Amino acid sequence: MLQQPTEAPPLVTVSSSALCVMTDFRKVPVATIGPTATLNEATEAMIKRGVRLLLVVDEMDNVVGLITARDTQGERPIQLIHEHGGRYGDLQVRDLMAPVDAIDLLDMSRVMRAEVGDIVATLKDWGRQHALVGEIDPKSGANRIRGMFSATQIGRQLGLPVQTFDVARTFAEIQAALSREY
Repeated sequence: MLQQPTEAPPLVTVSSSALCVMTDFRKVPVATIGPTATLNEATEAMIKRGVRLLLVVDEMDNVVGLITARDTQGERPIQLIHEHGGRYGDLQVRDLMAPVDAIDLLDMSRVMRAEVGDIVATLKDWGRQHALVGEIDPKSGANRIRGMFSATQIGRQLGLPVQTFDVARTFAEIQAALSREY
């Protein structure tokens, strides 16, 4: 006979504390990769870890950027090859990562007072699947990354899909989106 759970996991709602859906890097090891890794290596690392975002760190474990599955498998590598030549196998993480100075951080002190609905709204406003959480290190005074939010993970915990960016559904919408980009 199998042991069944004695109580259901706590239900997460849009009014639950945002901390309920934050991946806290004090509790969960962060998935990282170096800037000279290939895009294939980054994709393999994401699959192995079951994540869609890697923090890019240098030799001293300083965060220098981030890369997502959309970066490694989307249109950007093809555009880069088209513009500059080369082959997909030659592309490195540093070629497509978002540099650290372009990364928006949610402040941990505000996250502590936020609700899940606030985080979903922020992700939608930013048009992003992920949001990193930063805090000031009391010893060094430097900003450090404490955790992150994932729209996919929030959706799982809410029991609802969380769509943070517009998806074109018709050819006309796709054509309009492409004409805005160029």
